[in-house]
Formats: sequence, structure tokens, C-alpha cells
Amino acid sequence: MNKLITKFLILFFILTNNIIAEENIMILKLKDGDIKIELFEDVAPNHVKRIKQLAKDGKYDGVVFHRVIDGFMAQTGDVQFGNSSNDQFDLKKAGMGGSDLPDLKEEFSDLPHERGTLSMARSQDPNSANSQFFICFKESSFLDRQYTVFGKVIEGMELVDKIKRGDQNNNGSVSNPDKIISLK
Repeated sequence: MNKLITKFLILFFILTNNIIAEENIMILKLKDGDIKIELFEDVAPNHVKRIKQLAKDGKYDGVVFHRVIDGFMAQTGDVQFGNSSNDQFDLKKAGMGGSDLPDLKEEFSDLPHERGTLSMARSQDPNSANSQFFICFKESSFLDRQYTVFGKVIEGMELVDKIKRGDQNNNGSVSNPDKIISLK
């Protein structure tokens, strides 16, 4: 009987851990395919909660990559002005908006900004992150401990590399930008 209980408990813990792990995996669908993202709920719980909530509400679907700098990062997430399927869409204002939720307090950590890192965009105020985020194309250690790292691409980084780049002379602004098809 003890062996049966032990086997049951082991199976229970394995299944529970898998469910928890799946809760922190999201799929970012782009025109070229799906990107698998791991969220770091233990490092940035409030930021992860925000990303999950906005994704669950479909707020990221149709949002453009408004600022993409070759060799640095691709920025998206302006659910106010950057959502191409929304009547407030304004590419000139994309990057200036957020969600109708309050800004988040920083959750800086020692996690590095390396290739594939997802981090929250913000203004000069460290506590101003809201909905916008960026994905690093390469290591960007000058951002470490100044921006909240909340996740990492674990599959499909080659698809992130295909995101249309912006104008280097215009701070990475993108004309006719790529967009998020869905984030689930």
C-alpha cells in the first residue's frame, strides 16, 4: 500500500510541475511562425501577471513592432496606439501609449539582457512599465538591472530575427511594420 501511495505522490508532483511550467509558457504568433516564450514568474511576478492578463484579453493581437533596431531589439506592446486592428491605431503615436491598467513598479533582477530576453519598455521613470516590451536580438548588458526582465525566447529566435527593421536614422521607427498575430 505504501508503494502505491508513493507512486501516486510522485505522479501527482510530476503532473503538477508540468501544469505550473505550462502556465509560464506563451506562444507569440508572427507572420513567419510561432515563437515559444518562457515567462519568469518567480523573478518578475507583477510584470508576468500583466503580460498574461493583456494576452488573455487579446490586447496584444494586432499590435505592431513599432521600433526595431538592427543588432539591438524589437519593441512592441503599445496596446493603445500600436494595435493595427483598433480605431485608436496611429503609427506616429505608437510607442507613446499603454494599457488602461496602472503602471508597474520595477522588478529589476540580476538576469542579463542576452539574446532572446524579453524585457519591459518604460520611460525615464523606473516605475512606468505598462504594456510595452522588447525582445533583444543580442546581448545588451548596458540594460541590466535597469529594465525588468520577465521572460526569454526558448524556441523560434530565428523568427524574431525576421522582424522588419526600422530606420536607423529615426530611432528604429518602422514603416509598414510587422505585427503580433496573437500572444497566448
